[in-house]
Amino acid sequence: MASSDPAAVDLEKGSPESAVQVLTTTSSPPGSGSGSPTVTTSNGTEKGSSILPALRRINDRIESLDGFEARGITRVLPSERQPASVLADLQVFILWFGANISANNMAAGLFGPLLFGLGFKDSVICAIFGCLLGSASTAYMAVWGPPSGNRTMVVLRYFMGYWPSKLPCFLNIVLMVGYITLNFIISGQILSAVSGGTMTIAVGIVVVAIVCWFVAVFGMFVFHTYERYAWIPQLLALFVLIGCAGPHFDTSLESTGDSITLAANRLSFLSLCLYVPNSWAAAASDFYVYYPETTSRRKIFFLTFMGLFVSFTLVYMIGIGLGSGAVSNPAWADAFAVSTGALVVEGFDGLAGFGKLCGVIIALGIIANSIPGAYSAALGCQVMGRYGKAVPRWVWTCVIVVIELACALAGRDNLAVVFTNFLALMGYWVEVMIFIVVMEHVLFRRNKEFDWARWEDKKYLPIGLAALVAFLLGWVGAILGMYQAWYVGPLAEKAGGSDIGLWLGCGFALVSYPPLRWLELKKFGR
Repeated sequence: MASSDPAAVDLEKGSPESAVQVLTTTSSPPGSGSGSPTVTTSNGTEKGSSILPALRRINDRIESLDGFEARGITRVLPSERQPASVLADLQVFILWFGANISANNMAAGLFGPLLFGLGFKDSVICAIFGCLLGSASTAYMAVWGPPSGNRTMVVLRYFMGYWPSKLPCFLNIVLMVGYITLNFIISGQILSAVSGGTMTIAVGIVVVAIVCWFVAVFGMFVFHTYERYAWIPQLLALFVLIGCAGPHFDTSLESTGDSITLAANRLSFLSLCLYVPNSWAAAASDFYVYYPETTSRRKIFFLTFMGLFVSFTLVYMIGIGLGSGAVSNPAWADAFAVSTGALVVEGFDGLAGFGKLCGVIIALGIIANSIPGAYSAALGCQVMGRYGKAVPRWVWTCVIVVIELACALAGRDNLAVVFTNFLALMGYWVEVMIFIVVMEHVLFRRNKEFDWARWEDKKYLPIGLAALVAFLLGWVGAILGMYQAWYVGPLAEKAGGSDIGLWLGCGFALVSYPPLRWLELKKFGR
């Protein structure tokens, strides 16, 4: 089958819709000093004399495994997409719902009462509105998957340019590694608490990391199959937790602090609840590249939004309830002093062995939240450049999981510190990136079609100077307004200690990008 994509040739071995390998011979790149042919596969790997035959045979054997996705960042052509179906549409909702009804997201809700001193009602209102904004941002980025057939960080090239888009790509790799590190730590804490300390946190971390590695290595087909069913026991365990711990939630808990402090804490917690669902935006379209290009954008947006909003709202409410109970319940406070996972397990107190079983289910449920991040981080490594693209996706996945495992083992005793120090990366730059994409789409490309086949054509893609400057200016705003344990921006201090970095960063990008982009178009024409 001939490829209509001049930028790359696809390998469909192990993809959900085809087990046929497509190989095309191309000439060596200019300046390579060799006229020997190379073979380009869908993961972007060039098979030629530069790759040791033994390594190539190992790679071929692994990629030939049943259900293994050999594709990397190469565009999925329209003729290679899966057919439209009700199940495929439902999978959009299930993917995000199942991946995010996890204990790590529940931990974010704890910080309303326990870190920011907010009452139950204030925490709930801030969590809902933060979740609403964060879910909408991610849902917008998700709509580019079906029409383009390209991964999120490849799509970003059409808005920020080939070279500038590598900066958000690198930040997304760091974001996903840090996010999954937190996941592994919380899973290890819960498993350790369930065992009464006989299983160490480190052992629990290793168990969860192995399962995450296996599913993420195999790719999209196994990933979607896992996510399709993993949420069911997880949701049941959460309902049991609500029934057991709910009577101990302190819904009458009031916020503390004067009016200025209270306002600052409300905005900070709202921003935190926005950051977490919004952190998926830089990977949102990665999981839709096999959907038909005619798939309704509104449908993708709505189903993605609902999957995120419903799941995050549910676990935020449980987290806020546990946090409010820990303020007034000494047993819960003591458990939280041990670890976040111990507090979750304490919520099942009174259920004996069944409660421990539910705790194990919740701990393992975090795996569903970790797999998409590991998968997208590996794709990001390929997007970074030709050398990254030459390494198969599954190899990058192994590297990413090993790094996450090492970080989790090193930081397992300091989760609160790790979490608070990581907040800046979880939100500031992602929302600035989204603002740039929205402005380019609405103001400058509203009535223009994208040629998605030219995803590697530097002469077609924007120069990206305007996007780069606006992105960096957005970071300046974020630094001026961030309020973290390790740094307080001057404007955040003047705002009463409120974390306004997200809002200032977006404001700086909003003001700077349109005139800079107009000048760029006038000068370069693209």
